[in-house]
Amino acid sequence: MQSVEYFEVECPEPLGGEYYNQIANDVLLDHNLIRVVHKLHIYVDPGLPVFVAVGVLHKITTLVRVRDFAAVNPLAGKIVLVLANETYLAPMLKIFLQRFGQDHVEQADRFTVILRDVSTDAREIEEIIVADPSESVYKDLIYAFRCIAPEGFRVRRESYVKSKFYFVASEDTLTADVDALLQAKFALMGEVMP
Repeated sequence: MQSVEYFEVECPEPLGGEYYNQIANDVLLDHNLIRVVHKLHIYVDPGLPVFVAVGVLHKITTLVRVRDFAAVNPLAGKIVLVLANETYLAPMLKIFLQRFGQDHVEQADRFTVILRDVSTDAREIEEIIVADPSESVYKDLIYAFRCIAPEGFRVRRESYVKSKFYFVASEDTLTADVDALLQAKFALMGEVMP
């Protein structure tokens, strides 16, 4: 399992910084995001008021293919898929229905799917990509930072580019000074703002 290389919470009020460190840690753990975050710097200043989170994610390259969770068994006139778990059943069925049509896809039970009279061979079916975990990580991060940010900080700006992200929230309109603040916080981690 990969770990966080850099994790810092900066706040002009030391006790507030300790609380936000614990809150951030708990929220990221609860949302299973600790394993994908490589570097994270959070800056909270209630006097401005502003909440800034900048970071870098570990590279996420694991695509989920049919072969990763199902045994694909070719039989006469049909291919029977036996699922080890049903986590990816819904996205797989959606892909199968689009690709093969409703007349050729049958869900026998929660762990069995039958493809009838399809021209695709078993090896091709095993290679079909059903999920890309990196697509949901950014949404999960934004949700987590909404939970971590102070109550009432509704004005937000966020970005995710090439594994780097930032999330800024405030009670007030965000000014041009925010870009300089973001650059400074990325620099503390030894990174350049995307």
